[in-house]
Amino acid sequence: MTAVRDLDALIKAYDIRGVVPQQLDSDIARAVGTAFVDVLSITTAAGGPGAVVVGHDMRPSGPDLVAAFAEGATAAGVNVIEIGLCSTDGLYFASGSLGLPGAMFTASHNPAQYNGIKLCRAGAAPVGQESGLRQIRDLLAAGLIDSPAPTVEVPGVVSQQDMLTAYAQFLRDLVPLAGRSLRVVIDAGNGMGGFTVPAVLGDAAGLAPLPLDIVPMYFELDGSFPNHEANPIEPANLVDLQARVVAEKADIGLAFDGDADRCFVVDETGRVVNPSTLTALIAVRELARNPGATIIHNLITSHSVPEIVTEHGGVPLRTRVGHSFIKAEMARTGAVFGGEHSGHFYFRDFWNADSGMLAAMHALAALSEAPAGTALSSLLGDYERYVASGEINTVVSDASASVAAVREHFGSRGYQLDELDGLTVDAGAWWFNVRASNTEPLLRLNVEGATHDDMQAARDEALLVIGGAQ
Repeated sequence: MTAVRDLDALIKAYDIRGVVPQQLDSDIARAVGTAFVDVLSITTAAGGPGAVVVGHDMRPSGPDLVAAFAEGATAAGVNVIEIGLCSTDGLYFASGSLGLPGAMFTASHNPAQYNGIKLCRAGAAPVGQESGLRQIRDLLAAGLIDSPAPTVEVPGVVSQQDMLTAYAQFLRDLVPLAGRSLRVVIDAGNGMGGFTVPAVLGDAAGLAPLPLDIVPMYFELDGSFPNHEANPIEPANLVDLQARVVAEKADIGLAFDGDADRCFVVDETGRVVNPSTLTALIAVRELARNPGATIIHNLITSHSVPEIVTEHGGVPLRTRVGHSFIKAEMARTGAVFGGEHSGHFYFRDFWNADSGMLAAMHALAALSEAPAGTALSSLLGDYERYVASGEINTVVSDASASVAAVREHFGSRGYQLDELDGLTVDAGAWWFNVRASNTEPLLRLNVEGATHDDMQAARDEALLVIGGAQ
């Protein structure tokens, strides 16, 4: 008999993620495979496509969890196409190009002991709490984890398909790189960037060489992350890249997270580029191709983003944090692009899905197309208008109580309050957002000010209130 599970801790707002095997094991993966078929009506008998595509990152637990998921799905009468090692956006490409629901086994940037499952409908459409995850959780809670496999007249079969070359060519077609040659340092963090970068930006997939001189860092696939966590939003994880960019006299540095669906950029001086700046840059490039289009930005993106989008004739749309929310808004509005402060970037031409590699290619293309001698820091100057704190994470015992304390403290001063996602406080010269993490016991604070002093004062006051609520 399987032990009692804390499914609420395992099944997050928009994915499944937990420690292996204490929270996530083969029994749960098998049950999720069966429940996924049921909730999405994937079988041909229910009018579905009759197949699902599955991939995994470099974590050692991935193959066994994939095998268990496939067992549950095939037992329910659905074929499973395994594409093997891939980035999360590689799985989205497979889902979009094949027109099939998908399951990606990854815990993204989480430490080595974690794994997880990101699920999507055909065409890479997200599966979150409101679009299937809650129903999957309910089936698991009702006893599916301990139940025997369902009996169907014709079980599905498992097959393998290599999608890497097609993925690489598709991205190259979306963002051609044909300008001046660039020297690029890339930190894959021992994650899936070490698998996809050589195929997309190099010649590992048999494609023509690009005008890039790539200096690789930590390309060896290793789910134990021996060099640093594959989480580039944390400044400590970018130190090696920053130093290497300067030492190599490189034009640009790129860092990917564990499943390579996020990308961070470092300029030629070793300075980390704010993801909001990259959002603005890509937005302008997309608006040049799609005049008047809608651009999505989440509520912790710099105020410079909607300003720049408006100045270039676009329509900015503010939304909640999280890929399932942004993808839903992109589908609803027809937005051409969306960017998040966390380094996620979403593209209409990529089935509204996020791709760290596409974002990286936009940065490379913009720099390579600039006049000879143009430095990245100079190119980005027009997109940087305010001073940001970066994301500050605080471990809290009660996130709701901490947010309530912030609301009471700053609300009493007459500042503008907004609770679209967490709490946003806007004083004009500065603003900040504080919100609970969907994946970890953390409170996330992001502050922006017109000047460094404005930002610093607001940051320190907010942290003081959060600390006092513990």
